[in-house]
Amino acid sequence: MRPVAFVRAYSQVRKPVPEERNVKTYVPREGELKRKWHVIDAEGKALGRVAATAASLLRGKHKPQYTPYLDCGDGVIIINAAKARVTGRKAEQKTYYHHSGYPGGLREITYQDLIKKHPERAMELAVKGMLPHNRLGRHLYRHFRVYAGADHRQEAQNPQPYTVTR
Repeated sequence: MRPVAFVRAYSQVRKPVPEERNVKTYVPREGELKRKWHVIDAEGKALGRVAATAASLLRGKHKPQYTPYLDCGDGVIIINAAKARVTGRKAEQKTYYHHSGYPGGLREITYQDLIKKHPERAMELAVKGMLPHNRLGRHLYRHFRVYAGADHRQEAQNPQPYTVTR
């Protein structure tokens, strides 16, 4: 245990903070953000890699103005979602679960069956799971479109092609 005199002397030695260190944090305003739309072709690309890229673009992590608690991101369109590939035996083994809300209402479906019934749903669920699970994530998800084929309806947004590596 230290003597009381040492504690008092040490606490009185604190130096004042210089004025130039009191810098405010930059927070972008709504009008300052430039938003674009990106179109990603998922044909032959790994499902998870395309989803991770789309989630990063939706959040705006590629921009210098990125702020974790604001919508700084761009819009994303994914085409050819039905032709995205999965590695290993995920096509047979990966299962998706949902519940009807009734007792004993747990339903499961494999990736193969999900792609046959709803070709874009696997990509939607993958991207949605990578977004924040709060009101910001729900807001970001509104700027996301998935299409099973090569055509999309967002020509008015003038989307720019975005390439996913590997």
